[in-house]
Amino acid sequence: MRASALAVMVLVTVALGIAAAESPRDRALADLRRTDPTARRAAVQTLAEAGEMADLAALAALLRDPDPAVRVATQEAMWQVWSRSGDKAIDQLFATGVDQLRQRDLDGAVGTFSQVIKRKPDFAEGWNKRATLYFMLGEYTKSLADCDEVIRRNPYHWGALSGYGMIYLQLDQPARALEYFEKALAVNPNLSRLEDTVEELRTLVIQRRKDSI
Repeated sequence: MRASALAVMVLVTVALGIAAAESPRDRALADLRRTDPTARRAAVQTLAEAGEMADLAALAALLRDPDPAVRVATQEAMWQVWSRSGDKAIDQLFATGVDQLRQRDLDGAVGTFSQVIKRKPDFAEGWNKRATLYFMLGEYTKSLADCDEVIRRNPYHWGALSGYGMIYLQLDQPARALEYFEKALAVNPNLSRLEDTVEELRTLVIQRRKDSI
């Protein structure tokens, strides 16, 4: 009896240790596979606050979830994960750049995001924000170069993929634009407005090919 009681105590102690070691992030990653959509939505919300770049593949799978609310929450969660550098000082500098962008201080924001990139070059969203600013300033070559840096670090970034498409539209290269818009939709099929653009571009590209024959 004593040996049995001791074994039970050991098992309970081990179980408690495992439970204590499991973080909210770990539980959320496991819950993404639950059949209950409410559980999946809750897991996505947890990862919006505690998720890391390493979790993007698991989150991206839910962009095709049968539950629309899960899909919407997943998009928001991925943007939140992208916007965290893991360094409080960098995050504060990033927030300053975002505020400058909102106030249309484009040159100031370029300078701020350039500092973010210099101090934290692996932070993909710093590159993405500067790519957006270069696009707004009409500096398309620089914007394309920054988009390249984003995708190297975050291949799930449908915003940067769409950014390529917008730049190539400005450069009157509809076939290239179509290519990147389709890549964005391949990552995130919930971009309904982009679907309309893709259909229009497909028609345009086909017509241009006919005209060139």
